[in-house]
Amino acid sequence: MQLEASPYRAAAERERVGGALDFYGASVGIVRGTVRDAGRRYPGLGHDDVTALASVLWRPPVFERRLAAVVLLQSHAPELIGTDLTRIEGFVREGRMPQLVDLLAVDVVGPMLRALDRRGRARAELVLDRWARDPDEWLRRAAVLAPLRELKDRDRGAADLDLDRIADRISSAIRPSAEAVDAVVLEAVDRVRAALG
Repeated sequence: MQLEASPYRAAAERERVGGALDFYGASVGIVRGTVRDAGRRYPGLGHDDVTALASVLWRPPVFERRLAAVVLLQSHAPELIGTDLTRIEGFVREGRMPQLVDLLAVDVVGPMLRALDRRGRARAELVLDRWARDPDEWLRRAAVLAPLRELKDRDRGAADLDLDRIADRISSAIRPSAEAVDAVVLEAVDRVRAALG
């Protein structure tokens, strides 16, 4: 995938977002358009192709490449399976910024859960329960945010959510240590609580 670069935008994004990633300076629209165009050019990508390509895109520590990996997974979220959570967990642990982690949680993990059969979803929910207890604040954030889209769709008749489980997951996520709860997790908790009403 070829992304149009802008040195000025790269410097601005590096300053705005921070973190240890490099930036090409491509806009989010360009990244999304590039992934969409690649999807049109190669319409027969199967599950294994998509997950392998996402891993290749993610490997270099470049924001736009990692965003492209997330966009690719977003467009194929219903095709993902429970064991893909292992790969996504690695992405979340390395992503360490809302611009990547939130998209992975809300727009990849959430729709993936919806598409799983009952048994697959039960297993995946156990993985998210584990994420909520993990010392890594970004993994806890992802666990909390994963049901956000389904929560927002409740009014339209979507979702048969286990609200008690979501509440338990929030409690686990904000109770990792006796010292302090990370702002990274609290912001996610506030968003989910607002969706709960």
